[in-house]
Amino acid sequence: MGLLTGKKALILGVANEKSIAWAIARLFHAEGAELMLTYAGEAVEKRVRPLAESLDATVAPCNVTSDDEIAAVMADIKERWGGLDILIHSVAFADREELKGSILSTTRQGFATALDVSAYSLIALLKEAQPLMVGRNACALAMSYYGAVKVFPNYNVMGVAKAALEASIRYLSAGMGTDGVRVNGISAGPIKTLAASGVGDFKQILNTVEERAPLHRNITQEDVAKSALYLCSDLASGVTGEVHYVDAGYNVTGI
Repeated sequence: MGLLTGKKALILGVANEKSIAWAIARLFHAEGAELMLTYAGEAVEKRVRPLAESLDATVAPCNVTSDDEIAAVMADIKERWGGLDILIHSVAFADREELKGSILSTTRQGFATALDVSAYSLIALLKEAQPLMVGRNACALAMSYYGAVKVFPNYNVMGVAKAALEASIRYLSAGMGTDGVRVNGISAGPIKTLAASGVGDFKQILNTVEERAPLHRNITQEDVAKSALYLCSDLASGVTGEVHYVDAGYNVTGI
């Protein structure tokens, strides 16, 4: 019996085999969960579908900027499973040009897009998922980054979006708590993923964390997945509204 045996999990954000969401999916599958993975667009579908098949997971289209697609995914889950135990939100986006130079170069449209995809989408998803999660000791988990609370070079509007995401986690924990649904976040250290490749001078951030973090290393996708397993299992039954750092301790350093 795994920690998630019998649990039904929706995982958004698998882009390829280097995605944090993919490491979570693999570990959740190993611990007994039944999975649904989503994709946005045909290009991503071509990468996600073979990965999903390797875990006997179902796949579904879901562009998180579309309320209709979110509703369709939840309707599919209701018909397929009757309910939902775990929702993993590992979705973020900002135009590459917004992740260069100063935040003063942020455009109005770029700001709106980053906040919509990276932060509001969690609210939109849980609004539709709420009826499916009631009475199941269910939980939601979103991925954040230390740039939500500290300034990192070139992170710019994505830092603002992650700050909004972390605030949303706290408010959603209250909004969903009356139904017994827990909502938490993980603030992961920098990892070489497709999303990270859009941040300018990312290698410099990796080198700095390795030098200064108490564990003197960068984290892996598997490090994040193991903390996700804890937060989404009954081991964390009393934990909600928290942003849990998985960053080799970098956030506690003062230099």
